[in-house]
This record gives sequence, structure tokens and C-alpha cells, in this order.
Amino acid sequence: MTNSLKLVPAPIEPRPGVVASAVYAGGRRVAEIPIEDAGEWSRKPGHVVWIGLHEPDLGLLRQLQREFNLHELAIEDALKAHQRPKLEQYGDALFVVARTAQMLDGRIAFGETHLFAGKGYVVSVRHGASTSYTPVRDRCEAAQKAFSEGEDFILYAILDFIVDNYMPVIETIQAEVEEIEDHILEETSGQLQVRRLYQLRRDLLRLRNAALPLVEVCRRLEQPGLPGIDPSMSPLFRDVSDHIRRVQEEIESLREVLAFAFETSLMTGQAQQTEITRKLAAWAAILAVPTAVAGIYGMNFENMPELQWHYGYVLVLIVIVAVCGWLYWRFRQNGWL
Repeated sequence: MTNSLKLVPAPIEPRPGVVASAVYAGGRRVAEIPIEDAGEWSRKPGHVVWIGLHEPDLGLLRQLQREFNLHELAIEDALKAHQRPKLEQYGDALFVVARTAQMLDGRIAFGETHLFAGKGYVVSVRHGASTSYTPVRDRCEAAQKAFSEGEDFILYAILDFIVDNYMPVIETIQAEVEEIEDHILEETSGQLQVRRLYQLRRDLLRLRNAALPLVEVCRRLEQPGLPGIDPSMSPLFRDVSDHIRRVQEEIESLREVLAFAFETSLMTGQAQQTEITRKLAAWAAILAVPTAVAGIYGMNFENMPELQWHYGYVLVLIVIVAVCGWLYWRFRQNGWL
């Protein structure tokens, strides 16, 4: 007598690294399953196993490798979690790497998601800063007709969710950039503001490098011939590509604005330094008059012009005040004071 799968498996204990592990049929959740039964469920016709992992250890990845016959190189990439966005084909299975992004403490925090997709299964592996894919699972379960398409729809839903999460990051930075633009000419641009502009521009460059390769990934998913990808899914992956291009345009626009703000901030700082230098030079010129007179008459010589004159002291003071007042007026007229 052959072994048969139980339709209602026993309750499973939570396992470190495993966020969710369920099997679906016709767009409906059949049951939560342990990792040990995932391979057997995935080989059952009309069933799809969807497993979500968060920073799994090597033992858990090795177990998935045995269950789904995953390629050794893909397992190594999923464990290291320092990969460039890409799509690799290993036999009848696909391995997709995507970079995630979210705002943490005013900076863009990047993470990685590795996707294994094959006949009857999808495994998502999250590393670093990444939003949980529970909303994706809930959305898919709510759209049973589309979800019944299988593993290719799950792959699309996760990629679309990753790309959509780029926009809140861009909107947050855009709001901050607009605030900087409103105050950059009104307030003194300090070193902290210049440093912040540089950080934002560098973070946007990293975000562009994370998002742009997904265009090539989706382009390959649009093309026929990939295992497990139905041709009817091409418009959906094309839509994800359009979203990525929109993200790219927003990033490029923000980087130009930041470059302009950075240059304006530097020019404003230089103008402020020039203004301060002018004021110091003007006051130095004004103070040079009494300094020169006092220095001349402070010399210890007996025979000096007007030295014994009764009104000499008063006259010198009047001349000093008059010359200093005239210099002050001239500098004010020229905008130096």
C-alpha cells in the first residue's frame, strides 16, 4: 500500500527562521505544513507550496535543498546574502535576487530577498531590512482566481510588493528635500546640512543600483521559455518593469535636485564667508586710522609737529573721529558693513 498525504496534517511547532509554510490548491490554503513534508506536497498535482523564511541558517537551507532539489550555488547565494539583483535558471527552477529598501532613522536601510521558484513551490528568503511578506500572502489569498495561476503569480506578487515599497522611501526623501529647498536660502547652511545632502544623494545612488537591475530580471520573466512562467503572466511582469522605470525617473529627478541644493548650499556658505571677510576688512581699515595716529604720536621724540600745541589733542581726536566716520559711511554705501 502506497503512502498518501494527509489532508489535515498535525499542528506544527514554530521553527526559527520559518515565517510561514503552507500549501495551496486552486488558490485556497489547504493547510500549514512542516518543512519536512514540503517536497511531497509540492509534487502533488494542482498544489503549490509557499514557504517564507527570514534569515535562515545553513541547516534549514540544506533541508529545503533536499526537499526541492535546489542547486548548490543558489543555496550558497541565499546563505551569504550579499548578491546583486539577478535571475538565474538552474534546470527547471528559477533563482531570483532582489534588493529591498526602507527608511530607518532617516537613512535608507537595504535588505535582500532570494526567491526559489519551481514546479509546485515558491520559497522566499529575507535578509536584513525588509518588510514582512504577510500582506502579500493575504492579498494573494484574497484573490483566489488570480492566485490559482500558481507559483508564477506568487513570484510576480512578491516582486511587485518589493518595487512598490521603493516609493514610500522616495516620497520620504522627497519631502525632506523640499523642506531643505525651502530653507536653504533663508538659513545659514551649516556643515550638518551639507553632510545630510551628501548622505541623501549617496543613498539614492544605492537605491538606484538596487532597483535598476530588476528591469532586466522582469524583462527575462516576460520572455517565453522560462520554466514555470506562463506566457499570460507577461503583462504583469511588464507592469513591474514600468514601476521600476518610474522609480528610476523619480530617483534621477531627486538626485538632480539634491545636486542643485548641494551646490547652492556650498555657494551660500562661500557667500557668507565672503561677507564676513568684507566686514572684517572694513573694520580693520577703520581701526587702522586711530592705530596709525596713536602709533605716530606714541613715539618718544621731543621734536614732533604740534606736540606742544594747546589744542593738539582735541584736534587729533576730531580728525580721527571724522576719518573713521567717513570710512564707515563709505563702507556702508558699498555694502561692506
